[in-house]
Formats: sequence, C-alpha cells, structure tokens
Amino acid sequence: MPPATSATLSIPRGVALYVGALLGPGLLMLPGLAAETAGPASVLAWTGLLAVSALFAIVFTALGTRLPGGGGVIAYAAAGLGPRVGRAVGRCFLTGVVLGAPVVCMIGAGYVISLIGGGRVATALVAALLLACVIALTLAGARTGTTVQMILVGLLLAVIVVAVAGSAHASRAANWSPFAPHGWSAVGTAASVLMLSFVGWEAVAPLTARLANPRRSLPRITAVAFAVTAVVYLALATTVVAVLGARAQSPVPVADLLRVAVGEPGPWIAAGAAVLLTFAAINAYLTGGVALAAHLRGTTEGRIPYFFAAIAAAGVVELGAEALGLLDTARMVTLPTSLFLVVYVGSMASATRLLRGALRCVAAVACAASVVVLVFSGPAALLAVAVIAVALMTPHRTPLRTGDQDSYTPRTAAGSGGETIRVRMSRPAGPSPARGGPGPRAARM
Repeated sequence: MPPATSATLSIPRGVALYVGALLGPGLLMLPGLAAETAGPASVLAWTGLLAVSALFAIVFTALGTRLPGGGGVIAYAAAGLGPRVGRAVGRCFLTGVVLGAPVVCMIGAGYVISLIGGGRVATALVAALLLACVIALTLAGARTGTTVQMILVGLLLAVIVVAVAGSAHASRAANWSPFAPHGWSAVGTAASVLMLSFVGWEAVAPLTARLANPRRSLPRITAVAFAVTAVVYLALATTVVAVLGARAQSPVPVADLLRVAVGEPGPWIAAGAAVLLTFAAINAYLTGGVALAAHLRGTTEGRIPYFFAAIAAAGVVELGAEALGLLDTARMVTLPTSLFLVVYVGSMASATRLLRGALRCVAAVACAASVVVLVFSGPAALLAVAVIAVALMTPHRTPLRTGDQDSYTPRTAAGSGGETIRVRMSRPAGPSPARGGPGPRAARM
C-alpha cells in the first residue's frame, strides 16, 4: 500500500512502488515457515502461488484501468456485488491489518532475538515493543514517504541478492531429499502460509489515477513488477532449501544465509533490515487502514481511535498466546492471510460479473484458486467467514462512496442491501464500456 503522491508516475517509479507493495518483511521469515510445513516441496507452493499471482495481476490491472480511484478493493467488490459486500470486504481487509500487525512485529523480533538470545517470551516482548513504537509513531502523524519506501524496498532487494548470491556456493543436492517429508497435502498448507507474501496487487487502485495513460502503462508496470517478484521469491525459496537443508526451518532463514554469505556480520545486517522493514511496513498499512476505516465510517481519520485500540488488543492476545505456546507463528500468519484471501475472493468474484471474455475466465480461475488456498488455512478460515458474516448482517446508515473526486461519468447501481452505490468511472481512451446484463448496473468491461 504505497503512499500516495500527486505527481504523475513514470513507468519506472510505478514499478518501484508496485514492487514495494508486494515485497515486505514477511519475505524474511515465510520461506522458513514454508520449509517447516512442507519441506523442500514448499518450492511447489511458491510456484503455484506465483501462477495464481499472475492471474491476480491480470484481473487487478483490468479493474484498475476501469475503476480507478481511492475505493480500492471496496470499490471493486461493491461494483459487481453491491455495497453490502463491498463493506464486508473492507471489514475483512481492516481485520487482516489489525491481526497482521503483530505478525509483522514477530518477524522483526525474531531477527533481534536471534542475535541477543531468548525464547518465546523474549520474542513476544520485543515484538510488543516494536508494535507499541509503530502505533505511537502513526498516531503522532509520522508517515513513510514514497522515497523512503522505495529506499527500504531497495534495501530488502539488496539483502536478498547478497544472501542468495553469496550463499549459492554452499548448495547441496542432498538437501532436497526427502522432497515431501510431510506428504503432498502439506504443500497446500504451506501455500496458505505463503499467501501473505502475495498480498499487494490491490495496491493498483491508488496508482492508476496518477498514471498519464493507465491503459498503456499499467500493464507494463504490472508485468515488470510480477517478473521482479517472481525471480526474488523463487530464488530465495530454492536457496533456503538448497543451502540450509534441515536448518531451512529456522525462523530467521535470511540471517542464516547471510552468515554463509558474509560471515558473522550477516545476522546483524539481517536484523537491522528486519527492524527497519517492520516499521515501514506496519506504518504504511496502518496509515492506509486509518483512511479505509474512516472511509467506511464516513468520518475523519482523526476520529477512529478504535482502530488502534483493536490493534493493541490483537497484539496482547496474539503475542501473549505466542509467549505461552498456545499459538505458533505459522498459525499467527494464517489469521490475517485468511482474511486477505476473503478480500481477494470478493474482488475476483466481482470481476467475474464486471469483466468479459477471457478476462472473466481469468477472474473465475483466480477466485477458485483463492477459495482452495483459503480451505487449506484450516481454523483460520472460520475466523474469516465469521468476520464477513457479521459484516454482511450489520446494517449501515451511511451511503457507501467508492468513487474518486477526480473521476467523472457517475453511474449508480442498486446494491444488495437496498442502498445506492455511486461508482465513478474514469473515461478511458477508446470506445465506452458496454452496459447491461445481470447484476448491479456498474459499468461492465
């Protein structure tokens, strides 16, 4: 969720922001969790999710060029499925941010503890300290700017490149055997954990309004961003298995690779990068979450203290359960991941009603794949279903606005909850999209 900028975005800058939305500190921990869950076969989970990620990229590019504005996934879901579903998707996204913030702090804390020593309790305490600091900074109004975000993304890429290239000489073929020690079904479970690394394609919404020619430049940006992330993900996943072997299950796999690559300074470099990326990622998502929460409530950003109270409460519960051994890191990860999967299911399902031809088929396959991964989330999927059920049953008095003030050609659609949703469409170059067919009368593509 890169910060907004009022300037027109060039393709290289758009690629940098897009890659920044996709890559994050989760990349420093998730390869180890996936290897612990499925062994070397976890590479298949990475590969499969990259294929699904390509489908997400195609669909979100199509939606982004036709539904630009600040509504993001709320606008995407509401345009095809009605405002009640749009709100439910927004609630799931917010809940995912609330539950995901402590998880990201656990990543930074894990790398710190790997240096100074300590067990579960120490890790939870360091994570709680990081969470408290970033909440305080966000409440104080501190925001990571676009340039800072790009620098931090460059730092992450540099750390990964050094770790992969520097440790490649230590690869051993024997580390790939046994390939699937926990059975083939474990690949699906690993995918439900890794899905957190593939959240970010919805960040297309704030980008499209700032591209000079979205229809021409956005597909290029998406293609390059996907290529970069695909190379990074697969290179890191295969190197973790090939170099670390049984040690691939470490909670700090990048630190272990850097130790092989550059010696003893390696873990210190990894820890510093993890802490910086933790602050940047959570600050960016909390800032975006505040704006989304205010959008849903129809109020100003400064009047939603409940959002930060919810994050603090989630931190106490999740980190306390982690410290007591009641909740392991893998299950912590699946909690927000399952909610983000629901967001993607809603967006893809809406796209099957809004798009046409081959794009509709792509959206249907992406939706089905999201549901399959959600099923492998296990009990966490029940939480996601409960959140969306409560959101769907909750009455709302404030009309949902999913448009952008700079857009034009307003269209109205009757929502499933009897409300009226305003969907504002930018007028793209070329023929106007056709209207008609079943469902809400949003513009159809």
